[in-house]
Amino acid sequence: MTEIKPFRIAIDQAELDDLTDRLGRTRWPREVTTDWSRGVPVTYLKGLAEYWADGFDWRAQEAELNEIPQFTTEIDGQTIHFLHVRSARPDALPLILTHGWPSSPFEFRKVIDLLTDEFHLVIPSLPGYGFSTPVRGPGWGNLFRVAQAWTTLMDRLGYERFGVHGTDAGAGVAGILSMIAAHRTVGVHLTGTSAGMPFGPAVDLAGLSGKDRERGERFNRFQSDGLGYLHLQATRPQTLAYSLNDSPTGQLAWIVEKFAEWTDPAKALPDDAVDRDHLLAAVSLFWFTGAGASSAHATYEGMEVYRQMSQGGWDGEAPAGPPRGIAVFAGDTTIRSLQDGPVEHWSEYDTGGHFPAMEVPELLAGDLRTFFGRHG
Repeated sequence: MTEIKPFRIAIDQAELDDLTDRLGRTRWPREVTTDWSRGVPVTYLKGLAEYWADGFDWRAQEAELNEIPQFTTEIDGQTIHFLHVRSARPDALPLILTHGWPSSPFEFRKVIDLLTDEFHLVIPSLPGYGFSTPVRGPGWGNLFRVAQAWTTLMDRLGYERFGVHGTDAGAGVAGILSMIAAHRTVGVHLTGTSAGMPFGPAVDLAGLSGKDRERGERFNRFQSDGLGYLHLQATRPQTLAYSLNDSPTGQLAWIVEKFAEWTDPAKALPDDAVDRDHLLAAVSLFWFTGAGASSAHATYEGMEVYRQMSQGGWDGEAPAGPPRGIAVFAGDTTIRSLQDGPVEHWSEYDTGGHFPAMEVPELLAGDLRTFFGRHG
């Protein structure tokens, strides 16, 4: 049996010093506008970068993250890093939580204490993210391969039956798990989904009203105005990688823009929606591990699989899967009438956004308990 090894984060002081030095030598562009219409404003980013260099305490974050039990194991030649928090209840339901982009398993840090009364939590890093780096060759952006790796991980942990939750790309992994391990998956719960595929057709607004129409309009605006990052990562990840790997300010802007656009629309700034130190801890993990580049390559590979499936169609029938639940937060665009297949559990919330575990952890934890309380 392949070994599972305990893991602790220990960023070398030289890397911290290098980060501070690079931030201090940023070559700032001239500010053309002070709003967000062309991307992250210089004035805002300067303030955040200055705090990252002089106010943010990485060592405090590192110590807090190291309080969560962490491990690594090798699957199909790739190091997989994961959090594993066992419930005090021996009969608790094992639950896999899978993050998306741009994130890491520490996105779920605020929900861990809210869930461990009822669940054994397994929270892996997607290959190419966090400490599931470096990537040992191409192909790990294929979410089918990732889902298969998750089944292997659960085998090694001794969990035969389990629940599945995923957000963003993690929602894709969760959906695939519900197909390839349908007999083991008691239910699949999703967040961070949308009204359609990013490069697919626009939402037909005819017949939609109220919040569904608002979500459809928001999704259509995203298709026309919000896909620049995805076009680059899905077509030229290597060219983008040089900037993300060499400039912490560039990596900061690349991630902060998404937090600005995808979090609760009622929040003016990204660090109004999420804790500023947690946001910068997420960016720091990308910087220290080089995940900006490797996660861009994962996006490229994932979109290649999507394009192939779109052109060739799906071979065979997907098996009747386990119960599915979807939670929709204020910043999401998901529309129930556009879902493929049955949805046994549907929740809508007036707050939160694409990162509910960071924005509204109590709501997400409550939704997970409700769904798996019925289907666990």
